[in-house]
Amino acid sequence: MNRISQRQYVLGLFAVVVGMLFVAANINAIGGATPGEQQSGADGGIRTLYLIRHGEYAHEDDRDPDVGKALVPLGVAQARLVGARLSSLPVSVTSLRSSTMTRARQTALVIREEFPDLELEQSPLLRECVPPTWRKEVVADVDPKEMEDCVDQLDEAFATFFVPSPDSERHDIVVCHGNVIRYFVTKVLGVDTMAWLGMSIGNCSMTIVRISPDGKMKLLVVGDVGHLPPNLQTGLDGVDKNLVVPGD
Repeated sequence: MNRISQRQYVLGLFAVVVGMLFVAANINAIGGATPGEQQSGADGGIRTLYLIRHGEYAHEDDRDPDVGKALVPLGVAQARLVGARLSSLPVSVTSLRSSTMTRARQTALVIREEFPDLELEQSPLLRECVPPTWRKEVVADVDPKEMEDCVDQLDEAFATFFVPSPDSERHDIVVCHGNVIRYFVTKVLGVDTMAWLGMSIGNCSMTIVRISPDGKMKLLVVGDVGHLPPNLQTGLDGVDKNLVVPGD
């Protein structure tokens, strides 16, 4: 083997090793715990939550959100893509839960097609609401009592779902709403919950939180829409589409 071919061989081998390390690191970061973190038994295990915002829905529908405001075809397509993304992760999903509102429930049902062995659980604690924010102009028309009730609801939800697994490692999908996810993120980070409007969470985006057996939390991903092509992304600031045929 001459000098040139030897150099090419070494560089190629180096590239392969680096690539393998990169893949392994990403699997640990998103899919599962590192070997030192895989604890279970009396002290509990790691819980990873995959928070999914519902797909695009019929905003103009005036019916109650438990009956109307269903997914539009674009929202169904978004839900199928995030479902495929979730099923491609190198983990065993252990539960699927959603808000009781139609758009979240339907999104979860589409995702469930990738996980037919899971039963869909619904919780009113995950319903959309508006918590207080520093941006007073945004909540000028919202009843202060409603915002107080929202905080009570979301704090209870956080205390209920953001806890270590009681035994082995778990991977739980939670389908809910943009405001809800943003509020949860502030709680995970331990910052003022009034800052929740500082984030933009797109339709069928994925936010991932890992909870260690000792209760410590780590935010792995916020509002990831990499599984959605740009022309199917909605709900993010500045990228909403006018999904109608343009006029002459």
